[in-house]
Amino acid sequence: MYCVINIQLICKVLNILCSIISCPAATRFSLNICQLFMFICRFSLLLLDLEEHYFEQHTAYNLTSRGPVANRRSSGSLKICSKSVIFEPDDAVQPILKIPLKDCKGIATLEETVHNPFTESKPACIIIETKQIYLIKEENVVAPYKYERGETKVTFQLEAPGKTEDVVQMLLQLHRASCLDKQGDQTAMVAAILQSRLARTCFDKNSFQHVTEIPHMECVAEMVSPLVTNAGHICITDCNLYFQPMNSYPDSVVQIGLHSVKRIYKRRHGLRPLGLEVFCTENDLCSDIYLKFYNTKERDELYYYIATFLENHIVECTAESYMLQWQRGHISNYQYLLHLNNLADRSVNDLSQYPVFPWVISDYSSTELDLLNPASFRDLSKPIGALNTERLERLLERYRDMPEPRFMYGSHYSSPGYVLFYLVRVAPEHMLCLQNGRFDNADRMFNSVGETWKNCLEGGTDFKELIPEFYGSDGSFLKNLLGLNLGRRQGGGRVEKVELPPWASDPDDFLEKMRLALESQYVSEHLHEWIDLVFGYKQRGCEAVAAHNVFHPVTYEGGVDCDSIEDPDHKIAMLTQILEFGQTPRQLFVTPHPQRITPRFHNLSATPSLSSSELSPVSPSMESFEDLTEESKKMAWSNMNKLALQSCHKIHKEAVTGIAVTLGGDSIFSTSQDSTLKMFSKENGLQRSVSFSNMALSSCLMLPDDKIVVCSSWDNNVYFYSIAYGRRQDTLMGHDDAVSHICWRDDKLYTASWDSTVKIWKCVADDISSKKRTQFDLLAEFEHEAGVNTLDLSPAGTLLATGTKEGTLTLWDIANPLPLNQLTCHSGKIHQVAFSPDSRHILSVGEDSCLAVTDVQTGMLIATVHAELEQRCLCWDGNTVLSGGMSGDLSVWDLLSSKVIHKIPAAHSGAVTCMWMNEQCSSIITGGVDKQIILWKPEY
Repeated sequence: MYCVINIQLICKVLNILCSIISCPAATRFSLNICQLFMFICRFSLLLLDLEEHYFEQHTAYNLTSRGPVANRRSSGSLKICSKSVIFEPDDAVQPILKIPLKDCKGIATLEETVHNPFTESKPACIIIETKQIYLIKEENVVAPYKYERGETKVTFQLEAPGKTEDVVQMLLQLHRASCLDKQGDQTAMVAAILQSRLARTCFDKNSFQHVTEIPHMECVAEMVSPLVTNAGHICITDCNLYFQPMNSYPDSVVQIGLHSVKRIYKRRHGLRPLGLEVFCTENDLCSDIYLKFYNTKERDELYYYIATFLENHIVECTAESYMLQWQRGHISNYQYLLHLNNLADRSVNDLSQYPVFPWVISDYSSTELDLLNPASFRDLSKPIGALNTERLERLLERYRDMPEPRFMYGSHYSSPGYVLFYLVRVAPEHMLCLQNGRFDNADRMFNSVGETWKNCLEGGTDFKELIPEFYGSDGSFLKNLLGLNLGRRQGGGRVEKVELPPWASDPDDFLEKMRLALESQYVSEHLHEWIDLVFGYKQRGCEAVAAHNVFHPVTYEGGVDCDSIEDPDHKIAMLTQILEFGQTPRQLFVTPHPQRITPRFHNLSATPSLSSSELSPVSPSMESFEDLTEESKKMAWSNMNKLALQSCHKIHKEAVTGIAVTLGGDSIFSTSQDSTLKMFSKENGLQRSVSFSNMALSSCLMLPDDKIVVCSSWDNNVYFYSIAYGRRQDTLMGHDDAVSHICWRDDKLYTASWDSTVKIWKCVADDISSKKRTQFDLLAEFEHEAGVNTLDLSPAGTLLATGTKEGTLTLWDIANPLPLNQLTCHSGKIHQVAFSPDSRHILSVGEDSCLAVTDVQTGMLIATVHAELEQRCLCWDGNTVLSGGMSGDLSVWDLLSSKVIHKIPAAHSGAVTCMWMNEQCSSIITGGVDKQIILWKPEY
């Protein structure tokens, strides 16, 4: 196969490539990839009709005598599709031929037999009689399709003549489907052909990356990209997700490593729960694959299988968690809107549910844009249709006279047509696909930002919002880099680049000012009002009516059940309306969205000096007692390499997460991922088993009076269990995500949570022990940029150390909710942090298999020790460390030499998950994934 590419074409491709490379990943538009290959790979699924399927291709020759190439065979590729036959010539100057099957009068095999035995018969040909042919990309130019009308015979010869009869039979079958009277019957017959074809094939396991891969499930599905879908086979193994297109287009197989997956979302496709989108990047707008299944059960099975590789995926990706991050200034307005669009089923792969962003600027005529003047901004509390009071009155008058179901606006604020209205210059083939091979009228195209805004304010049917590209960094969609002939306007001028407001010098300047406007003080203070309209409580119901925010019922989730429609034609019409008219995002909030808190910025390097009392935790009045305690501790730690096993207890059904012991050591309490709190003793065995909820408990502690056990849970709550009464005494519901760790000191409870906060509560132990209701007063809240996994209090109780899921260690002064020091000392989650007894250092262990020592005074990382395996929990005396690892080993470390001086291999048969040590350091208890609790004692 060969292709003619001229110098002008090469320049275009290079210009496009440069614009793509300069575009940051976070704002890259998925259709931009098409720009690079538009001229070289001429065929694409966009040449098909909407909802059409591409079955197979064959190397072939077009034998038709026409035009300047009469009497010459034209080599190329013959594509068999559900509604058409497409021939792509190898010569890029020649047009691509598209023959609609509904326009065909006859399809047959033509074989010329020569009776002379010494002469070979000519190979069989396929002859198609048609009354219309589309000519596409003639001279390799993206332009509106041309038509050849009139009775025509087109002849094709396959390079593999043995397949001719099969191809003809396939075409005849598809031709019969296209000639059925009812659209529903046509669709049903094509669907049956497609499913039959898929059922006769299966995933080719020779495509596995590794021969040792174990398949988990196989099913059929369609890969979704803007305006098109491509059917094929899915296979998921213990390592990879594969999609194998039925037609091997554009690749024979798509492969995604499960361990590279960062995010997955269930999607509605056509308002039905059939979609699944997979992202291998954290912040990119474009996914790695979007799949549409034929039934919800298979979609859900694949989703939950992948979700097992994403720790806490379902918990972390919630609208509430993002709302808290945005409200406190941890993420920008742009990032928050992207997250909300993602959660509300908006995807760049589905133009009927493309991410929607608001118009925020209302001034497109001034020479200077004043972002400090509220008059420069649009009223975000109103939908586009309600901004002009005169137009709104006309719409409301019609609304009041309308029969049920009533709606205020005859068009939506986001639809495929509106998306491509903005993006036609970078995605012309998508516009041609949507509009049957035509561009829109030149005067109705996106010619001017100011004109478009004016029409949105005054037009009778124009209520469209913006798309993310207006707040990105790639201005290609505002230029005509491809040199497209988009027509001439009534004044005679050609449609070229978009006219920008006077305050913008060029597209880059325009986008920069749009970004500044989106992140401005005014928008930050009012964005929650627009979110209420689009994603929130004003989206539907009486609040939507009061806010003049009512659209056609078919645009809402649950507004129509397509699966319950029995009439095939009505069902097809409804699905087409859903896909083309636009869809309202899934509702994320049912109560008013809170306003954003003005972000506070702190200088983390300005670390105040620590008090002498903090560095000297010993009180003079307790000196003699402390001397005795210190002696016993030193003795214990000097013999830590002589740990002896005392007893083992397997009392849980899942991993042990926390251990607490009464002062006298008579009773031991433990929590587990099996959601239970167990009480047992060495002498009497298991005595009690308590369950507070159906979710895992994450840690526990004993209040000083030995009357109450406090347990934290993944259900966002903290539970107080009365030992005396044998029941739950109270519940603290203080977080928006799982409570991961708790500490207690001087009638104060410290709670760490995956909602990115640590909170301090006033809790009087005597009040909790009594029967009366406890008053939990929030004394302080410490905000983080990621979920908090662990915390520890300094011996004097004046400093707090926290470790997050992203590896950040933060040091806090209890009296002031500002971080004293903050550093990323691990490349993954921090499992545990612990102050040294003299409060001078903090030791942390994390997913990266490192033990990190941080200096409290300076906030500097002063030592990093690399372990062979990940360490999960620890106790230490400032130099010697006892740690439990992933393999179940207990290791004793000398930090000065950075070496393991003693190891108890396989102390547990799985990871050691928690560790408790008494004040004298003479008794140690460990818990593990193996569900066991083991008691240890140093031998003197």
